[in-house]
This record gives sequence, C-alpha cells and structure tokens, in this order.
Amino acid sequence: MSTPLGAERSDLAEVERIVRASGTSFYRGMRILPPDRRAALYAIYAFCRLVDDIADEPAPIEQKREALTTWRARITALARNETDNEVTRVLLPATQKFALRKADFLAIIDGMQSDAESIIVAPTWTELDLYCDRVASAVGRLAVRAFGDASPAADEVAYHLGRALQLTNILRDLAEDAARGRLYLPREYLREAQIPPTPEAALASENLPTVCVRVAAEAHAHFSAAATAMKRCLPAAMRPARLMSATYAAVLAALERRGWTHPADPVRVPKWRKLLIAARYGIA
Repeated sequence: MSTPLGAERSDLAEVERIVRASGTSFYRGMRILPPDRRAALYAIYAFCRLVDDIADEPAPIEQKREALTTWRARITALARNETDNEVTRVLLPATQKFALRKADFLAIIDGMQSDAESIIVAPTWTELDLYCDRVASAVGRLAVRAFGDASPAADEVAYHLGRALQLTNILRDLAEDAARGRLYLPREYLREAQIPPTPEAALASENLPTVCVRVAAEAHAHFSAAATAMKRCLPAAMRPARLMSATYAAVLAALERRGWTHPADPVRVPKWRKLLIAARYGIA
C-alpha cells in the first residue's frame, strides 16, 4: 500500500509526531489537504519547529550556531537529494514534487539565527520587515507550493499573509516578549509616540495604544492585500491560506476588542467563532 509522498511510514509518523506535539491548531487544520500535500506541509512545519526550538532553547550561542549550521548543511544536501533524518527524508520527495525552494528554507534559518544571536529591541521598519519575511513569509512561500500554487500571485499571498500573521503575533505576544527582554514594535512608531525604545518603558507607556493601533492597521492592510492576491490564485490551493487568514484575523480582532492598555491580559477567540471558521473551511 502506497504512503504519502512515497515516504517511509516511520518517517511520516515522526514528522506528524513533531507537529502534533507542538500543540498547534495547524495540525488539525491541515487535515483538509490531500495526503501528499498534508505530508509536505507537516514536514515543512516540523522543520520550522525544530529550527525555532534551537533559537529558543537556553543554550550557549555557539551551540545554537552549530545546530543551525547543521540545518543549513542539511538543506544544502537536500538540493543534492541527500538526507540524514526523518524530516529531511520526507522533505526530499516534497521538494521534488512541489518545487520547494532552497532559498526559502535558508531564509527561515536566517530568521531563527537573528533571534538566537541577538535580543531584538525596537527594530527599524526595514529590519522588522526583513525579520517578518524570514520567519513568516518564507514559510508561506514554501506552503503555497505545497497547497498547489507556485504562481507569482501565490508568492504575493505569502508575502502579505506572512507579514499579517507575524505582526498579529507581535501584538499578541508583547508582554511575553518583554519578559524575555524583546520588543518587536518599530522604532519609528515608538519615537513618534515619544516612547523610549525599551520593553519596560514601552509596555508602561500611556502612549503604547497609539503604536499598537498603527501596527494593527499595517496587519489589516496585509490581510487585505493577501485576500486580493488570492483571487488570482487557484481557488482550491488557497483554501488553507484562507483558513489561516481567518484564524489570525480573529485573533487580531480579539486583541482590538481587548484594547492595548493592558497588553499582559490574555485574549481568546470565542469558541463559537472558532467553530464557525472551522465549519466554513470544512474541518469541523
């Protein structure tokens, strides 16, 4: 009996285990995909999860660099059809079938290395945009190919949706990031709002809502641009992208309802809203 992507069952099982263990809603959401595409998405996510864990682990920087260098070597070897673990053994047929690009995998590693090597505090918009491209839009460029569309319009979806998702994450995680000494709000907005560019000062400032509203507006603009680009893509291929967009747009809406005065207060998307989104995209 054939397996997704013709991969070994044990390799597929390990990739799925990594995704499932992360606790992400992504695991359930990707059930809407056909087996080959689902396996490819799980392998992409497993790769992202593993390199992200390297960046986040409490280890010496040289150890992190070495681990990320190992992954760079693995991605380079993948382009030569060489593999050395369960994830790359599933990524190989996924790359061959869906034309996944080496540059996008390497961009993701570059983004994780930025987090590993430095504590990001109030980046310029240019720096923040590059970071969003590496840690989010590059993932999107891989994902849209696995979804079934490798067109320039699909890359445009990845460009905008990745930035929309990452800006939403930044707004959601303000307090959590600040506790780690990080602040991803753009330096220009902080300066214009007369907020010192430090995590403690930013979260304590009465002007913080001004900055958050502006960042939320940027996220909305990217959600809108992604939706426009989706109209030029294959409808079936964009179904998972629409699911992710709807899910994150609901998070952004919940943040806006909560407001920005107390960023440590948790937000939750109502269960009825989650069920409505799930039903709309056929995963309820």
